[in-house]
Amino acid sequence: MKHGLEHDRPEDITEEDLPDGVILRDHVVDGIREYDQRLPMWWLIILFGVIIYSIIYWVVIDDRSFTGGVDQRLEAKLDAVATKRLASSIDVTNDSLFYEMASNESFVAAGRSSYEANCVACHGSNLQGGIGFNLVDDEWVHGSTPSEIYVSVANGFPEKGMQPWETLLGQKRVAEVVAYVLSENPNLIP
Repeated sequence: MKHGLEHDRPEDITEEDLPDGVILRDHVVDGIREYDQRLPMWWLIILFGVIIYSIIYWVVIDDRSFTGGVDQRLEAKLDAVATKRLASSIDVTNDSLFYEMASNESFVAAGRSSYEANCVACHGSNLQGGIGFNLVDDEWVHGSTPSEIYVSVANGFPEKGMQPWETLLGQKRVAEVVAYVLSENPNLIP
């Protein structure tokens, strides 16, 4: 009995012993001879089909067009999700939520439009004050935390001429105005 790699020929197999079209290679490894056959056509079609499909997928379908490492479509979708989450979860006592709203462009834009429609007459277009207090300086008479600003806008100060806005605008739009005021006051944001 032989062990290891033997390179001698096993018992001679004649061509008559093989089926039609089967060819054996001449070399022997471990007493085994290999067939020297072409791969079946169905196998080759699948192989080359997968290769062609992967090239087409890579070139056409797989969109990896990143600009600066940021996918703009993804960022827009994430921003929309964050806006919806913030809009549905307004906790007027949570200052960190107001700071998060102040960094969200859609909240700030909505707050800017509400401010321009309702607050400009007293507080000025640049929040510099006029009849009402200046909203971009360091002096805050009624408190400078976001929850205190929200209470000031929502309840107003009728004795000083500022009406309560929560009944007219609603909680969400008042929160957007507070987010706009915070976004214009970088020294208020920690």
